[in-house]
Amino acid sequence: MVKQYPERLDAVFGALADPTRRAMLRELAAQPRTIGELAAPFEISLAGASKHIQVLERAGLIQREVQGRVHTCRLDARPLHAGAEWLRHYERFWNQKLDVLEAILKAEDASKRVAKPAARSARKSPTTRRKP
Repeated sequence: MVKQYPERLDAVFGALADPTRRAMLRELAAQPRTIGELAAPFEISLAGASKHIQVLERAGLIQREVQGRVHTCRLDARPLHAGAEWLRHYERFWNQKLDVLEAILKAEDASKRVAKPAARSARKSPTTRRKP
């Protein structure tokens, strides 16, 4: 697992915890946007949008460029790599658990398939009675 500063990782996951900020990152993945453009799809003020932007900036997920009164934001996806590496460590853990579960289910399914034909043949065999 890649060594990361826990504060940076906490900031990334904290920033991603909010659906508004995730939506803003999706918009920024397409192209740079102004704070007004990022705020437009939501029922939030520019000040509210700016607070979301600040959280994303602290996490290192965006870069803000100021030209006069216009603040343009650009996505910086590099910190997402640290989060993905952290998750990948646990993905291996769950893959191992799921592989074991899959093997158990396959074995159970195979045993059911073997048991069914034997049960059917027992039912289909004719019973003949001898008359005394």
